[in-house]
Amino acid sequence: MESAEIRRRWLSFFEKRGHSVVPSASLIADDPTLLLVPAGMVPFKPYFLGEATPPYRRAVSVQKCVRTPDIEEVGKTTRHGTFFQMCGNFSFGDYFKEQAITLAWELLTTSQAEGGYGLDPERLWITVYLEDDEAYRIWTEGVGVPAERVQRLGKGPNFWSMGVPGPCGPCSEINYDRGPAFGPEGGPEVNEERYVELWNLVFMQYERGPGEGKEDFPIIGDLPAQNIDTGLGLERLAMVLQDVHNMFETDTLRVVIDKAAALTDVSYGTAESSDVSLRVVADHMRTSVMLIGDGVTPGNEGRGYVLRRIMRRAIRNMRLLGATEPVVGELVDTVIGSMGEQYPELRTDRERIETVALAEEAAFLKTLKAGTNILDTAVTETRAAGGRVLAGEQAFLLHDTWGFPIDLTLEMAAEQGLSVDESGFRRLMREQRERAKADARAKKQGHADLTAYREFADAAGPSEFVGYTSTSGESEVVGLLVDAAPSPVAVEGDEVEVVLTRTPFYAEGGGQLADTGRIRTASGAVVEVRDVQQPVPGVIAHRGVVLVGEIGVGAGVECEIDVRRRRAIARAHSATHLTHRALRDALGPSAAQAGSENAPGRFRFDFGSPAAVPGSVLADVEQKINEVLSRELDVTAEVMSMDEARKQGAIAEFGEKYGDRVRVVTIGDYSKELCGGTHVHNTAQLGLVKLLGESSIGSGVRRVEALVGVDAYHFLAREHTVVAQLTDLVKGRPEELPERISGMLGRLKEAEKEIERFRAEKVLQAAAGLAAGARDVRGVALASGRVPDGTAADDLRKLVLDVRGRLAGDRPAVVALFTVVSGRPLTVVATNEAARERGLKAGDLVRAAAKALGGGGGGKPDVAQGGGQDPAAVDEALAAVERLVADAA
Repeated sequence: MESAEIRRRWLSFFEKRGHSVVPSASLIADDPTLLLVPAGMVPFKPYFLGEATPPYRRAVSVQKCVRTPDIEEVGKTTRHGTFFQMCGNFSFGDYFKEQAITLAWELLTTSQAEGGYGLDPERLWITVYLEDDEAYRIWTEGVGVPAERVQRLGKGPNFWSMGVPGPCGPCSEINYDRGPAFGPEGGPEVNEERYVELWNLVFMQYERGPGEGKEDFPIIGDLPAQNIDTGLGLERLAMVLQDVHNMFETDTLRVVIDKAAALTDVSYGTAESSDVSLRVVADHMRTSVMLIGDGVTPGNEGRGYVLRRIMRRAIRNMRLLGATEPVVGELVDTVIGSMGEQYPELRTDRERIETVALAEEAAFLKTLKAGTNILDTAVTETRAAGGRVLAGEQAFLLHDTWGFPIDLTLEMAAEQGLSVDESGFRRLMREQRERAKADARAKKQGHADLTAYREFADAAGPSEFVGYTSTSGESEVVGLLVDAAPSPVAVEGDEVEVVLTRTPFYAEGGGQLADTGRIRTASGAVVEVRDVQQPVPGVIAHRGVVLVGEIGVGAGVECEIDVRRRRAIARAHSATHLTHRALRDALGPSAAQAGSENAPGRFRFDFGSPAAVPGSVLADVEQKINEVLSRELDVTAEVMSMDEARKQGAIAEFGEKYGDRVRVVTIGDYSKELCGGTHVHNTAQLGLVKLLGESSIGSGVRRVEALVGVDAYHFLAREHTVVAQLTDLVKGRPEELPERISGMLGRLKEAEKEIERFRAEKVLQAAAGLAAGARDVRGVALASGRVPDGTAADDLRKLVLDVRGRLAGDRPAVVALFTVVSGRPLTVVATNEAARERGLKAGDLVRAAAKALGGGGGGKPDVAQGGGQDPAAVDEALAAVERLVADAA
């Protein structure tokens, strides 16, 4: 039975029994505590924890999952894989143990002709929790499984919890006996390789308290509602139904193994080492395709690093198998072919998936070649010194300079019998991160001691930001720093940081630049605010200079921001949200935000993309943004819980730290993002958005820069003026400019080629005269002299070789010609074979000439080139060549 049919039967069986079919969630976990979805129940976690009310009492799903903790074991065992599909059926306060058990038994043992999986009941073994008499009774008395095939196990293997206080309960596993060939008898308690687990039924009925590990925690009571969470590994069931020895030989993976074997001319099953590599390739390429399909792009952090690590292990294993050319494209096609029936979106998104995968392969092949050479050198040096451990500094260099993942360095070093100083590597990585953080903090804290800011917060509480609704207002000074040190007072001319009880000034953050403006006291003092930062949570520091008077702690002040600047920044920030949405619509979820800066009238937006965005796509994005502006959509902000924000579909970036309450900015029905910045009230206030272009700022990251409002208008007005001038010059209409200018440039290029051809011919015409004028210097024919200034180096070289060819080959000959280009002398010297037999080498002659010119040069014995700084020394250089010829002759 093929994997797609196993999946179809699973969903059909439970749907017919009242379960709502829930499509697989994305592998990108909607949970800030997870990089990727590692288990089938993750999408249902809020329902089990009571954080949300489920929209159904019964559910069934086949969830895509990725786990990588044991990635080094992939291919070496029959059980370890990075991607798997978890078939699950769930009950939220509906049925419990008896129905969960009977449904599982029915599906597994019903004949295939009747819609089941047709497993032999005599080969199924059951485990239950040691104290779960109810489950034991249902299995033995209700279902009729012989008592000798129902084993009671302890809390470790047969009791489930999330590892934290909350729901928990006993579980019961259904195992399949694969036969004597896989080990001794005795059931799953004795041999998990022979008695492979297929299905785990979790009975959530208790609430647990705090504790460590899988067993050391108290049960503090019953849950108000009993739930069912089950999981059956699709790949494991496929292994049984397809009668193969391991998951890698099931239908969806075996075709990838066969393709990898064909590409490397290796046969699967002939050698353990190559079999391991083939299994790694099959598993990792399938995982890579599924991750890219869900919007993950290779990177150096988070889930992007997971993908990069997996892809690069697959590519390197293909190299170990003998591949010398790029292979990822064909492997991706094979994976999509094998998984496309179950996940049709892979077929429709094929082009994007291939683009991302091919770009990563190309980047890694360059890295692999350079990094491998450096690693080999490091290994050789380590061995020569009698060492067995590769230094952490070498591993860090490979990672930091050549993009070599540490796990790849570990593997390659181990293959050559060396270990790696991982602790040293981790220390250097930690130091690098600390330096980066320190650089970022330096701007935030202005190099002041953070203790002062914390004391301000402890004494007066956090600063209240009122800038969402106000651009001015009264406040009180609660802290002053002068030259980065606390001070009770600041006077005219002082560089100062002012901390207030409340402020309309926005502190730089979330990609939005800080407000500027003025702070005034009743006594007439004025502080010009040039920057605003939040050096520690809750403290807003206004940095600037005292223009007039004296300001002290405790003084009442009036704050006023630069409203014109704030409005221009707000327009840019709202435009950034619209650009984010338009790019995601055009390129898919992989175009996730990777950074931004919102400045007055302009913004830049960084996003994930494996390749340049075509101009036509960028034009469509720009058009869409401006169409949204014309719809005059209201822009609103609302504070809500993180769970409510997720339910509403608000975009939250992984890696950002969010509290329990978040601010969600909504632009009509078009955009919804978590954001703490300031925005316009209606899209019509933006006026116009003009995208200036996009560029690469790193592997897999692109940047769009744009203008907003009046800045966009001024840009277009300038362009209009330029277009008008050009149309007047070419005597044509604006729409004809590209064709007309292209034609002019083409004709200009042809004219330049023709001029170059005439100039070269003119230079070469001098060859005959120079050859005829060669002088005899002690038996050597010397053709030397100065050709017209401005003669290009290539033309000079051609002329020298032409002259040499015209001189008789049976006598020694030297040609040395000079010119001056842009005020710098240049020389080319050539010798024939007879001259070289006398010891006259072009390189020696050029060095003598160049020395006279105040420069240097060199080349081969037959032809060499040099230059210098002093054009007045050409005659001296000619004489130096002649002297050297005479001396050698």
